[in-house]
Amino acid sequence: MAGVADTFRGFGVTFKQIFKKPITRPVYPRYRGRHRLNRHENGLEKCVGCSLCAAACPADCIRVVAEENTPSNRVSAGERYARIYEINMSRCIFCGYCELACPFDAITLGNEYEISEYSRDDLIYTKDMLLAEPIKKVPVADRDLYDTPIPFYEEHS
Repeated sequence: MAGVADTFRGFGVTFKQIFKKPITRPVYPRYRGRHRLNRHENGLEKCVGCSLCAAACPADCIRVVAEENTPSNRVSAGERYARIYEINMSRCIFCGYCELACPFDAITLGNEYEISEYSRDDLIYTKDMLLAEPIKKVPVADRDLYDTPIPFYEEHS
């Protein structure tokens, strides 16, 4: 009989939480979430297929296959472009090395954190998925409030 009372007491805690307003906090400004491939203002892709991001990735989750640009098919500003660009998000450790290695700021890690899927195959993000705009905008905390302060030795030297 005591087990039944404990069960109902547990349900009572759950039912109290159902009617409370959820607590949502903005994401830390330097949070490293879902990857994005960027474009120039003129619509050309910033990625030139150099594969530096794939070389820098410690988890070996990035695959880049480059192809030459032609005058009739201009995809990026460089001589080459990434014909295939895939990131296996189930292997990614979100370290940001790919972002640091890219000399053209073609790949960035955004603030999106809801990237769970029901299938492992859906976690392989293709170039089209990475170039698309984010579906959900995530609120970001004030950068001035959370940003790293200037070190004392730089301020007073």
